[in-house]
Amino acid sequence: MADYERRPEVIAALDPESYRVTQENGTERPGTGEYLHTAEPGIYVDIVSGEPLFASSAKYDSGCGWPSFTRPVEPAHVVERQDTSLGMVRTEVRSRHGDSHLGHVFPDGPRAAGGLRYCINSASLRFIHRDDMEAEGYGDYLDQVEDVT
Repeated sequence: MADYERRPEVIAALDPESYRVTQENGTERPGTGEYLHTAEPGIYVDIVSGEPLFASSAKYDSGCGWPSFTRPVEPAHVVERQDTSLGMVRTEVRSRHGDSHLGHVFPDGPRAAGGLRYCINSASLRFIHRDDMEAEGYGDYLDQVEDVT
C-alpha cells in the first residue's frame, strides 16, 4: 500500500481555487468544475495526498452541478464530519490522509446504488486515466474502473 500524506510543498503548489476548496473548506461554483462532465474511465485521487477516492464506475450525472459519485473507491480514505456552516446541517467529506475538504455526501443518490450522492469539488481531485493507473501506482484499483466508450 502506498504512503499517502499531507505534504506542505504540495499544498504550497496548489492553484488558488484548489487551495481555497481543499484548505479553506470552499466550494466551486456549480457547473464550473473541470471533472463535472468527464466520462473517461479512471480514478479520482486527492489532489493533496494522492490517496484514491472515487472511481469512474461510481460517477453519475446527478444534475447538481458538481461531480457526483455513489461510493468511495476506498471507504477508509474518506472521512465524514457534521458541517453546520451556512445555517444548514450537512455531512462534509474529507480525505483521511490529506485532510482535504472534498465536498458533501447526501442521502438522495440512486437507490439501486446505495442511495448516497457524494457531491465533490473538482478542485479537490486529480483524475488518472485508466491507461495511466498502473504506471502511477493505482493498478490495484483497475478492477473498479470500467471501459467507457
